[in-house]
Amino acid sequence: MIKKIQKILNKKNRGKIVCLTAYSKNIAEILDKHCDIVLVGDSLGSVLYEMDSTREVNLDMMILHAKSVRRGISKSTFVVDMPYKSFRNKTEAYKNAKKVMKETKCDAIKLEGGKKIFSIVKYLVEKNIPVMGHIGLLPQSQRGKFRYKGRNKIDRKNIFKDAISLEKAGAFSIVIECVEKSLARLISKSVKIPTIGIGASQDCDGQILVTDDLIGLTSNTPRFVKRYLNIRKLFNKSILKYKRDVINRKFPTKKNLY
Repeated sequence: MIKKIQKILNKKNRGKIVCLTAYSKNIAEILDKHCDIVLVGDSLGSVLYEMDSTREVNLDMMILHAKSVRRGISKSTFVVDMPYKSFRNKTEAYKNAKKVMKETKCDAIKLEGGKKIFSIVKYLVEKNIPVMGHIGLLPQSQRGKFRYKGRNKIDRKNIFKDAISLEKAGAFSIVIECVEKSLARLISKSVKIPTIGIGASQDCDGQILVTDDLIGLTSNTPRFVKRYLNIRKLFNKSILKYKRDVINRKFPTKKNLY
């Protein structure tokens, strides 16, 4: 675990960090061949369960999916999101983070927030639990329509302070979500730990996307997503072919039987 975290730290200003999400073993196995970091994000709430908010995701859901993902990972640094209301104070955060680490055998956990969770992050790091931070747009705290952050001076100042606070608390990296690109660039150049952008800047030390968005499995995607595949189209063709084979008695054939 320590070696994997150090490997991510060593990538600061030395090459791009590739990150994607996974919620199951089969996807994780593929990602593990190409990614530096695989994240079990609480985005699974909306991606898999059509929840209106990540606030509906609980610790048991995260652990269940993380256990599956763990079986597909050997090389990548494996990070698990701490869901809403699972780290409201140091005691609760440590209890739940320790449970996640023990049951999923992940390498680190991710927490949303900046200055407000400084003491919590610091406490977890002191307890030998590696923490990835998350600033900018915070889905667990966001109400209403999602809008990018860093639009005004006060917002920019607060987000910058969040980044500095997380670094001082001992976080090994920071996800910067939906932040105006010049601010994301400034943060990336100002902190000594890697930054992972999602709708932020090319100057971040790495990038992360929801895999289901990248492969075209989801129907609605935000501006920052680039689709590299239309898996829905391919999947539909395959199922249609199977359907026709069954109806026309072309499946199963002798080689499919015992």
